[in-house]
Amino acid sequence: MTKAFDNHTYITEQASFIRERMRSFDGRLYLEFGGKLVNDFHAARVLPGYDPNVKVRLLQELQRDAEIILCIHAGAIEHRKMRADYGITYDADAMKLIDDLRAWGLTVSAVVITRWENQPQAQAFRTKLENRGIRVYAHAPIKGYPNDPDLIVSSEGYGSNPRIETTRPLVVITGPGPGSGKMATCLSQVYHDHQQNIRAMYAKFETFPIWNLPLNHPVNKAYEAATLDLQDYNLIDPYHLQATGVQAVNYNRDVDSFPILRSILERITGDGDIYKSPTEMGVNRVGFAIIDDAAAREAAKQEVVRRYFRSICEHMMGAVDDKAVEKAKQLLTELDIQPEYRKVVPAAREAAEEAKHVTLADPEAPEAKGVDEVWCGAALELADGRLVTGKNSTILHAATAAVLNGAKTLAGLPDSIHLLSPIVIESISRFKQEVLQRSRPSLDVEESLIALSISAALNPTVQACVDQLHELRGCQMHLTHLPTPGDEAGLRKLGVNLTSEPQFASRRLFVE
Repeated sequence: MTKAFDNHTYITEQASFIRERMRSFDGRLYLEFGGKLVNDFHAARVLPGYDPNVKVRLLQELQRDAEIILCIHAGAIEHRKMRADYGITYDADAMKLIDDLRAWGLTVSAVVITRWENQPQAQAFRTKLENRGIRVYAHAPIKGYPNDPDLIVSSEGYGSNPRIETTRPLVVITGPGPGSGKMATCLSQVYHDHQQNIRAMYAKFETFPIWNLPLNHPVNKAYEAATLDLQDYNLIDPYHLQATGVQAVNYNRDVDSFPILRSILERITGDGDIYKSPTEMGVNRVGFAIIDDAAAREAAKQEVVRRYFRSICEHMMGAVDDKAVEKAKQLLTELDIQPEYRKVVPAAREAAEEAKHVTLADPEAPEAKGVDEVWCGAALELADGRLVTGKNSTILHAATAAVLNGAKTLAGLPDSIHLLSPIVIESISRFKQEVLQRSRPSLDVEESLIALSISAALNPTVQACVDQLHELRGCQMHLTHLPTPGDEAGLRKLGVNLTSEPQFASRRLFVE
């Protein structure tokens, strides 16, 4: 895929702009860090060439001046809210983020549990962190927030929160998912610093939407597709247009909350003219590092199709409502594209049809004996544009077959070669049925990768294919059915960008 983004330009431009904002206030800057700090795969998909960890590299550039505070909503802990891309809860994601940042040489100086009301699960999480030597603060809900600025900016509002001890001029405040309380934590800290006659200010870091791209640019549409559950939408920032005469793109929640935010900052600092618009409040410079607009447009369209498939699958599972699906369809219409715009979609459907015809032609074939299964197809687009497919059988899932075929194609091996010995597959299948009491003996992606790695130790041909698996990272795949947990986990670890149809792979209601 053509490179659309230059990471070096971005880090240089972004770091310089943040330092300039710090100098302009001549005090401590609390920077709300929106979006994913680590592994921002959405940005990497819509801006080819974007390093998913470029924001961590940015913080390394600012490390001498910066410290990091992590926020997490107590309700997200209590209700076991899940992060969809990793399949883990928000509290687990918070701990993973702390570990990830440590691996990059960065330290989280404190964790804040927001909207704290002594929830049992949140209390257990707090105890777990404190027992590991991490400072934890709890901020209770503020009555009247955010619509009563006089109460908020008082000893009964922000003043009731414990002040988080900080030592650096730049304090980055991040957290898993939206609604983690990042902005409230920033403003609470600004309030406490001003009470102690310490100059402090707030600013916001968001990657999307990109303010200096057109409103209807596919990259900005992809942001709307990524927030279907929140029903976010982009608009021209009316405050920025009025103040500067320049059109800038922002999103509805930032625009709607700006008057209240400005009122709160005015009460804290006594300065009523700090920011004229939510766009001015931001420090986003990502648009200045786009080096190929056409490539970014194409990648963003692909992302909108991906989000469409995700929405209809989540709707099938009861995770989103009709509004999310309708918004996804609307975005496809606005970009004048169809689901089939994603090349792997028709290819996967053709593979499923081939599986069906093979089975119907020979009812005695092993594939016909899985009466509870449906005919499934998978298609994988390699980095050079070649398509490989896979079909389900009694021994392999369709996704597994596509991955194995992709590895063989990359290694230059003929399709007739079997990477996994039938003896090995039979042994694993029997183990799954007889020992693990699984109803489906066929191998999913995660199981096949383990079997492949073992076989590679004994067979140089298999090792040649294993050596090619890293080339699948960033490749596109489509399934004609919802993936099993083992398929989803295996493809996630390989870095494959997956979509699927809202159809179950089995007629059974409970699938292991």
